[in-house]
Amino acid sequence: MANNDELANAAAQGNIGKMQQLLKNGTDPNGVNRFGRTPIQVMKMGCPAVCQLLLDYGANPNRQDDQQIALIHDLAREGHLDTLEVLVKHGTANTNLRDKNNHLPIDLAKKNNHLEVVNYLAKLNPAS
Repeated sequence: MANNDELANAAAQGNIGKMQQLLKNGTDPNGVNRFGRTPIQVMKMGCPAVCQLLLDYGANPNRQDDQQIALIHDLAREGHLDTLEVLVKHGTANTNLRDKNNHLPIDLAKKNNHLEVVNYLAKLNPAS
């Protein structure tokens, strides 16, 4: 659990060096911290390199919290297109994942007026 907390904290702070060290030493990229959250769920948003590193080590980008919110929902809601592109290009993120309120990531981007994110997601899912 200690390493899981350390990795989650490093991800939240965007401390790539610490993350690399922990991941190279075998810390589980999907291990939960003392709050029940994985590093990708608490990672510093707007930091594509953190996202890429976690994905490279096998982090699950579709893990949802108790509100059924996954990283893709947070990125779309907050307008972090650069990190969203990394997530999508990796090939494992579900862009049609719904949260507890039945919202898709594109819905959250629309609601918060992040037009670049809306346009990007619309190209991926033309029916949205």
